[in-house]
Amino acid sequence: MSTYKLYYFNARGRAEVSRLIFAAVGQKFEDVRYEFRDWPAHKAETPLGQIPVLEFNSTKIVQSTSIARFLAKQFHLAGRDNAEQAKVEAVADTINDVVSSIMSIRGEKNENKKQELLQNFSSALPHHLRNLEVLAKMYSNGGHFFVDNQFTWADLFFYDLGETILQCDPNCLQNHPWLQQNRTQVESQPNIAEYLKKRPETPF
Repeated sequence: MSTYKLYYFNARGRAEVSRLIFAAVGQKFEDVRYEFRDWPAHKAETPLGQIPVLEFNSTKIVQSTSIARFLAKQFHLAGRDNAEQAKVEAVADTINDVVSSIMSIRGEKNENKKQELLQNFSSALPHHLRNLEVLAKMYSNGGHFFVDNQFTWADLFFYDLGETILQCDPNCLQNHPWLQQNRTQVESQPNIAEYLKKRPETPF
């Protein structure tokens, strides 16, 4: 039997999309959460000195998007053929553009620089959201999920992103009804709804 062990901080961050994939398919896994103060003692235990890391059987997989793509393929949430997979990954890569910006803001120590990055992010966010709606119009086949009206990890990835950007600006999706509906569809999935009720509460 395959076993899964996911290492990350006690936060949603870059591991949450993988946790959501596990939740969506009802797959048990060991959710190893480090407190930030404890991380330096464990850093050398990881292949690249960074997390998330997924331990699958005896193999360690690194890089958050690679982990999520691997799990999506394992559990049939990556698209039903190569064409669908390409569409799903196009959406995911577009979401990742936004995630990378958020992570750079969180990692900035200089408060003045952080405020500048945050202002730039807020200005660019409508453009990113429009791009996602363009892809939805191209790929969704008239449904509420991003690709051919099939529930995939791209929908989970956007759901997680949505939680973060709505914390920054509760009205940021106000002019994006399709994206709002997509998030509603994701959180109404029974396994996801159950997971969201039980997961640890963290600031991000």
